[in-house]
Amino acid sequence: MPEIKLTFDDNNLTRLLYGDLNKNLSTIETTVGVSVKTRGNELTLEGMQHEVELAAFALEQLYELLKAGYPVYPSDVAYGLRILERSPKAKLKEIFLDRVYITANQRVVSPKSINQKKYIDAIRNSDIVFGIGPAGTGKTYLAVAMAISALTGSQVKNIILTRPAVEAGEKLGFLPGDMAQKVDPYLRPLYDALNDMLGREKVVEYIERGIVEIAPLAFMRGRTLNSAFVILDEAQNTSHEQMKMFLTRLGFDSKAVITGDITQIDLPAGKQSGLVEASRILKSIKGIGFCTFSDVDVVRHPLVQQIIRAYARKEIKHDDKKARPGKLKSVKK
Repeated sequence: MPEIKLTFDDNNLTRLLYGDLNKNLSTIETTVGVSVKTRGNELTLEGMQHEVELAAFALEQLYELLKAGYPVYPSDVAYGLRILERSPKAKLKEIFLDRVYITANQRVVSPKSINQKKYIDAIRNSDIVFGIGPAGTGKTYLAVAMAISALTGSQVKNIILTRPAVEAGEKLGFLPGDMAQKVDPYLRPLYDALNDMLGREKVVEYIERGIVEIAPLAFMRGRTLNSAFVILDEAQNTSHEQMKMFLTRLGFDSKAVITGDITQIDLPAGKQSGLVEASRILKSIKGIGFCTFSDVDVVRHPLVQQIIRAYARKEIKHDDKKARPGKLKSVKK
């Protein structure tokens, strides 16, 4: 059985590398399929050749992250392994150390995949960016982090978060309260991201002072948004008219990030998604960035990635079945 031995020179960093109760090493064992044995700051990996090489390379890079002051948790180990498995030449330091924002509880918001890193770079370098991909890939969360970072860095004066209030299986009329209360649940994910990063009190203060605005997409009509960081979430549920209206609101010194999942369109049957159309007709315009995410970029519970893949397989089978011509039944004369 092939094996690789590693020795780390700092006992404190080695302890952090192993993780609390060796949880980081357990993540490597279960994810890669290797056996990990430790003796102080010496570590032995056993398994298939490509598996031990992957685990060793990941451990060496994670150790460098710890040297740079980045805290390594089991989730970071899992993300790092996923990155290196698909992109062996990737440098985890270049990805994980790109600190977008530090939250109110001192948690670092940083990319956890190559596509997330490309997404952040696109937002930095382009005034309009589309982030398209499945749920859990960090499209909205990273966009909100970039917006707060731009606000605290005085690059913009306001943050505007919006999404279309499209009914997804539950009629608005059946919900209690006035129209504002009916629409509020559709905007809740945006509040959650802000609360997670700024803290509830700061969010309330910013909203009261008009620095942060969270509103349905319909409220954007007729406005010109200057010196603002604008995020359109759930854009797959926009119509042609809504998407065009939103994109033409952008004023001077502003940025817009449009996020959506084209596999979860809740528009009426036969109505084209404004996001699907925009990604087709705006692709060639210089200055507009497009970033596509996949299940590999999911940063939620590990089961979410498997759920997305399972649904994708089912939909492919369904499409194949529809495309396959049925057998002609013989008709008796």
